[in-house]
Amino acid sequence: MGHGSPGGGHNHLPGDVGRRPSARGTLLIDTGRPMGAHVDAPEGDAAGALLAGEVPDGHAAAGGGQAMTVLTGEVRAALTGGHLAHLVTLNPDGSPQATVVWVGLEGDEIVSGHMGSWQKVRNVRRDPRVVLTMVTGGANDLGLAHYLIVRGTARVTEGDAAALLQRLATVYLGPGVPFPPLPPGADPPPGYVLRITPTYVGGVGPWQEAH
Repeated sequence: MGHGSPGGGHNHLPGDVGRRPSARGTLLIDTGRPMGAHVDAPEGDAAGALLAGEVPDGHAAAGGGQAMTVLTGEVRAALTGGHLAHLVTLNPDGSPQATVVWVGLEGDEIVSGHMGSWQKVRNVRRDPRVVLTMVTGGANDLGLAHYLIVRGTARVTEGDAAALLQRLATVYLGPGVPFPPLPPGADPPPGYVLRITPTYVGGVGPWQEAH
C-alpha cells in the first residue's frame, strides 16, 4: 500500500535487497555470472548495481543454490501469505528508495496498491527495475531464517487501487476490516497499482530447496 508522502520515502501505514549464494558461496546473478561480472549500471551507482544483480562483498549466506526465474508454488504461497514486503526502487539520482508494502498476485505479476503518486510510483515510471524482499517465517536445517528475494521490472496502471487494498486488507488485517479508511459516503481516488514481473527469485527457503 502506498501511504508515504508524495515527495519522500516515509510511509504512514504499512503496505504503502538481492543475493543468492551458490553451494560454494559464489554469488550468482540473473545470467548465472559470478559476482563481479559486468552489469549495466553507471560507475558508482551501487543501487543500480544491486537491482542489476551485483551484490557487495560479505553478503553471502550459507545454504544457497541456483538462481530461478519462475514463480513456483512455494514462492506464490510466500507472496500471498500476508508477509510485509520491502520494495526498493531507484530515485532520479540513482539512490535506493525503500518502502514497506502489502503484496498479492494477479496471474504472474506481483501487485501492490497505492492511493497517490508517491515517490515509488514516480520512480517506477522512470526506471522499472525493482527489488522486493520479505522474511517469510521458518528456518532451514542450518537455522537460517527463510527469506525471499525477487528482482524484476515493474509497470504502473491507474485505477483499482482501493479494490486491491481492500482485498489485501483481508489478508493483512483480517476479514471484514474496511480499507482504505474513508469518510462515510466518500468515494476513494482511483490510485495506482504497481505490477512487478519477476525475472529472478532467490533467498533461503523451500523455493531454494525444491530447485
